[in-house]
Amino acid sequence: MRFPNVAPGGALEAVIVNTAGGMTGGDRFDVDIAVGEGARLTVTTAAAEKIYRSLGPNTAVSMKLEVGARGMLAWLPQETILFDRMRLRRTIEADLARGAQLIIAEALVFGRSAMGERVARGQLFDRWRIRVNGALVFAEALRLDGTIAENLAQRATAAGGAAIASVLKIPASDADLSAIRASEGEFAGEVGVSALNGLALARLVAADGAALRRDLIGVLTAFGAAPLPRLWLN
Repeated sequence: MRFPNVAPGGALEAVIVNTAGGMTGGDRFDVDIAVGEGARLTVTTAAAEKIYRSLGPNTAVSMKLEVGARGMLAWLPQETILFDRMRLRRTIEADLARGAQLIIAEALVFGRSAMGERVARGQLFDRWRIRVNGALVFAEALRLDGTIAENLAQRATAAGGAAIASVLKIPASDADLSAIRASEGEFAGEVGVSALNGLALARLVAADGAALRRDLIGVLTAFGAAPLPRLWLN
C-alpha cells in the first residue's frame, strides 16, 4: 500500500500496488478493506489490472469491504483489462453499518482497442453482494461465456462497445440522479442511472477504455466522489 499526501480534512487516500504485470489461470488475488467508525477512505490501484489467457483454470479475484457507522469508503480501482480466452471469476462482498457510506466503481475493458485487441472468446463471472446492517440490499451476477465479442456486438448488450462499468452509491438521493442526467450530452458513450431504496446505480458502456475513463470521471464527480485519486487524472 502507498499513501499519497492529501489535503487536511480530506479522506485518507490509499493506493494498492496491484500485480500490474497481469494474472492468468490459477492466480488468485484477495482484497480485504475495513473502515472504522467515522473514518473516511478512498482506495485505488497503482495500475490497470490485466487478466490474461487461461489454459483451463479460472483467475479468481475476491474483494471484501467493511464500513463502520458514519464511515465512508470509495472503492475506485483502475480498470480491469481482459484478454482473449481469459477466465475470470470475481466476487465483491460489502458489509455496511447503519449510516455508513459506500461508492464502488468497477470497469472492465475487453481488449485494448488502440492495439487492435479483442476478446473473441472467454469466460467472465462477476458477483456482487451488498449488505447494510446485515440486510441484503443489492445482489447481482454477470456472466459472459463463450463468444464474448459476438455477445457484446448485440444491440441489447453493448451494441459493439468494448468497455463497461458499474458505479454503485449508498446512500443516494434523487439529486444524484439529476446531476448525472444533467450531463447526459457530455458523455462519450452511453450512461444510464437509476435509484431504489436509498441506493443509486449507474451503468456505462463505451467504445474503448479511454472513453469509459472519461465518462467514469463525470459520473463519479456527479456522485460527489471528488476529489478523485490523482492516478485517475494523470
